[in-house]
Amino acid sequence: MYFLQKNLFSFEEWLEIEVSERAPLFFKELDLRPYVTELISFSPQGAPGHNKEAMLRALLIGFLEGIDTFTGLSYRLNSDFRLRYYCGFRLTQKAPSVSSFSRFFKQIIEKNLAERLFYDLVECCRKEGIIIGENIAIDSSAIDAFEKKQPKSSSQETGNATWGAKFDSFGNKITWFGYKLHLAVDTESELPVALEVTPANVNDGEVGPSLVEAVHDQAPGKINYIMEDASYDQLKNYEVAHQIGAQAIIPLNHRNEKQPPSGFSFNGTPQCSMGYDMVYWGKDGHFLKFRCPHVLGKVDCPFGSAWCSDSNYGLVVKIDSRDDLRRFSLPHRGTQAWNELYNQRTSSERCFSRLKENLTVNDLHLSGIKKVKSYAFLNAIALLASALAIKRTQKEKSQHQVA
Repeated sequence: MYFLQKNLFSFEEWLEIEVSERAPLFFKELDLRPYVTELISFSPQGAPGHNKEAMLRALLIGFLEGIDTFTGLSYRLNSDFRLRYYCGFRLTQKAPSVSSFSRFFKQIIEKNLAERLFYDLVECCRKEGIIIGENIAIDSSAIDAFEKKQPKSSSQETGNATWGAKFDSFGNKITWFGYKLHLAVDTESELPVALEVTPANVNDGEVGPSLVEAVHDQAPGKINYIMEDASYDQLKNYEVAHQIGAQAIIPLNHRNEKQPPSGFSFNGTPQCSMGYDMVYWGKDGHFLKFRCPHVLGKVDCPFGSAWCSDSNYGLVVKIDSRDDLRRFSLPHRGTQAWNELYNQRTSSERCFSRLKENLTVNDLHLSGIKKVKSYAFLNAIALLASALAIKRTQKEKSQHQVA
């Protein structure tokens, strides 16, 4: 059973459960001790500090509760004894202050803790059968900055927030000041398996290879197809897919070339001597097979099939897909099989939607790319931990029903 199959309740339904019921399930098998041990201070001076594991729990459950500031989190913990208890704080002690959470978050950044926990949870989801990882969708989404907007000329060299522009699914140009959240998403579970944050002006295609390599490093040889939109139509994205034994499913961006090579259409279909597109007729290993369109009744060639071949079967052309990794695709562009694979790319859109609308990844109240990146990883951790809790809760229910 997978995370989003119809017999499992969805992430949105999970969020509708009362926090008093959801929090124990969320933390039940989420062992954070190995990660927070290195954050504990052993200084004998000062008052006893707060439980670091409880603070990390509070951050994660806070995202599920829509709490996007340390101020809001501290207030909620002080006013909600049950939540404070589920996180692991002593009820005789006040909740951590805003400055305590701020210092704690700084430690998370310095130790690179959020990124390590994220990838460990991805592996855990793989072992549980939640993440399959055979088909991956890669895309980016805008994140609005908390920083003060800067002129384009002065914001490009800081490495932090910049002005960015993208076209939405309706072809409208969107501009924003901030960052880009880049995700590699397992299309089966719609969960993130790799994450990166860049300034908003970074081209999507530049980040694609590093995301693919990050996924491949986790599970070598598992990826079959990588779905990306036309902004990733750069040779490097096809090459990195080929190197790991996968096929990149990317629409050709016609802005990258004025005309296709002689004898081919824009989508890589060979043309006969009369200039007609030949008909795709399947594949043979790495080769794409095409047949005469006249013989197959697709066109009425004035010269008939005899112009190109004396066989009743008509002219056959075989193309080695490895000759041009960008232009040729297995399966062939425009076929039903190719379109069905490309449609899986929408899984990344739903993942972004959950991170932005159900969690708090786009509600920034902190500045600087290091902080934004750790904040994004923590939101993604909340999503993965929820998936694990859903799966294990459903498994327990199934075992109870059988018993």
